[in-house]
Amino acid sequence: MLSSAAPEPTHVQVNYRKYDGTLHWNLRMRRLGEDEHGVWLGLPADSVMRKGHDPEVPLPEAHVILFPRDAWWTAVFNAAPRSTEIYCDITTPPRWPSPAEVTMVDLDLDVLRKRGAPAPILVDEDEFAEHQVRYGYPAEVIAAAEAAARWLMAAVADGTGPFDGSHRRWLAMVDGVQA
Repeated sequence: MLSSAAPEPTHVQVNYRKYDGTLHWNLRMRRLGEDEHGVWLGLPADSVMRKGHDPEVPLPEAHVILFPRDAWWTAVFNAAPRSTEIYCDITTPPRWPSPAEVTMVDLDLDVLRKRGAPAPILVDEDEFAEHQVRYGYPAEVIAAAEAAARWLMAAVADGTGPFDGSHRRWLAMVDGVQA
């Protein structure tokens, strides 16, 4: 058992799951630190991730992921030239079973902003509707996911909260990335 004085692990296993518990996107990331927005993890360019137990998927650009405290989303900030600059997954609040693992349930809806685009877009509403039936999402989960999507659409559009450029210092910490 880790004492409160034990150092944080340098790497964290990130496990997005579907509502039935099956493993979805998963990867191992470097712990960068914490700020008022939550915990930041990063990966350098030319890393990999997996969807479930499928073969590795290459990640050509560096990126960081923000895991906020008690919010129904996570946010990926991608380095250029990746066309999607910000990709927010609507999820259950991230949980930390241990300092070396974070897990959450992916609730299908995503808010993203393409690099240089004036506004974010909401995607996968059809998948969200389909999975409400397939997985039997409770009414409170549906309401929380929809509220998170509305909040993210406004925050990304307005550049508020962690979408004010806060990610740049964390992205600069990832090998090979300039601020």
